[in-house]
Amino acid sequence: MKFNPVVSPAKILIKLAETPEHVIFETALDYLKAGKIIAYPTETFYGLGVAFNNDEALRRLWELKRRPPDKPFPLIAADVNQLDTLVSRIEPEALALIGKYWPGPLTILFNARPGLSSFITGKEGRVAVRMPGPSAALGLARYVQFPITATSANISNEPPASDVQTVIGYFGDSIDMIIDGGKTTGAPASTIVEVSDGQITVIRQGAVDLTDFYMNTGQGL
Repeated sequence: MKFNPVVSPAKILIKLAETPEHVIFETALDYLKAGKIIAYPTETFYGLGVAFNNDEALRRLWELKRRPPDKPFPLIAADVNQLDTLVSRIEPEALALIGKYWPGPLTILFNARPGLSSFITGKEGRVAVRMPGPSAALGLARYVQFPITATSANISNEPPASDVQTVIGYFGDSIDMIIDGGKTTGAPASTIVEVSDGQITVIRQGAVDLTDFYMNTGQGL
């Protein structure tokens, strides 16, 4: 299959509409394994991805975004099995949420396994994970088979990017690879919840409304 990356201010830009997904994802996998930063479309906005276990890549991403030190990076995972590499325990309530809302825009805060980078756990020792809804992000996560960061493709405190031009405007050639999926929906960000000692706490209300879940399970805020 012919592979024609587009010349752009980014180091490599590949259009989803013009290249088979497996070719794009294989290229992305090579970049991630090499400690590179990629930009990719999600079901809401563009995200920036590096491998979850590459501390140098995580540091470079943190510096690139000018991210506050108290804001660790969220991750996307391909499936529940990948949580084994990230979390110390999955509570039954978290499993219930996963069964109902994954894949989809629900991010869950778990207690992190020892040894994970502070760039993804912060000082609290927690890790934020979601399984993205149907999108290039989900396909990418399933192809690479390890968690990657899912921080929005913007400088901290600036609006998130819904198209490649905005990503390039923020970062220029500092992004090693951009997967161009056109303009994203700009839908509401994911809902973030914490599950601790059997209690579910909404940290940020977003695309998922948990009202039905509470009614059906007897859970409460």
